Amino acid sequence: MRFKNTSLRKDFTISCRGKLLSLAEPQVMGIINVTDDSFYADSRSRELHDAVIRAEDLLAAGAAILDIGAQSSRPGAPEVGAAEETARLIPAIHAILYKFPEAVISVDTWHASVAEKCILAGAAIVNDISAGEMDPEMIPAVAALRAPYIAMHMQGTPATMQKSPQYEDVVQEVLDYFIQKTEACRAAGIHDIILDPGFGFGKTLAHNYQLLRGMEMLHIVGAPILAGVSRKSMVYKLLGTSAAEALNGTTVLHTAALERGASILRVHDVKEALEAVRIVSFMESA
Repeated sequence: MRFKNTSLRKDFTISCRGKLLSLAEPQVMGIINVTDDSFYADSRSRELHDAVIRAEDLLAAGAAILDIGAQSSRPGAPEVGAAEETARLIPAIHAILYKFPEAVISVDTWHASVAEKCILAGAAIVNDISAGEMDPEMIPAVAALRAPYIAMHMQGTPATMQKSPQYEDVVQEVLDYFIQKTEACRAAGIHDIILDPGFGFGKTLAHNYQLLRGMEMLHIVGAPILAGVSRKSMVYKLLGTSAAEALNGTTVLHTAALERGASILRVHDVKEALEAVRIVSFMESA
């Protein structure tokens, strides 16, 4: 079953270590956190054995990409530093690829040096929550690595982003940011750019929903969009619950993001996200 070729969702492909990954149908990225303090406890896989089991579960459920991070980006989380990030990530990448050599791995880091080492270790994609703002060497490094680049919008830094974020028009400002950022990435030589609106990163609850409602505007940039809303506070704070109870609300937001043309869903729960993809796919093609 295929999505209609609409103006919102184009037949994007990204090159992952020479393997073309089609985004003509939305793909699901499963989250692996080799940390002790990520906001959703069930995504934590600090021990190497746990990371491999987590990868196996995500791939068996249908994840097309595994996104591995070693630095919590929740508001106010302490920074572990590039050396510790590398020490956590490289063994996890090696272990996962040893067991699943065809796995497509994305590395979640804002450090250029970490990105370089992880791509050389076998990762395929760089996922940078700062879009190069926290390390000016990141964009040139990704260009030299010839890797796809996920550039996320964030107002401030993880330490400051939720201290009274302000926008005149959050959709327009994020769009303007991405127009400038994609121009800079393409000028540097990055060919595969993916845009992440940065839900929960320097946005109030209202900003998050305004941005989701207007997300289709971001297609003006001409790049695939990644939606990262899984179990975030925009779900559980609105509903008065917790991250552990946010799966149902997450599925609602995944559906809304797919209807607005998201090409990738970054998720904790792959099976449920793929069910949303299948339902929206059928609805659009029926």
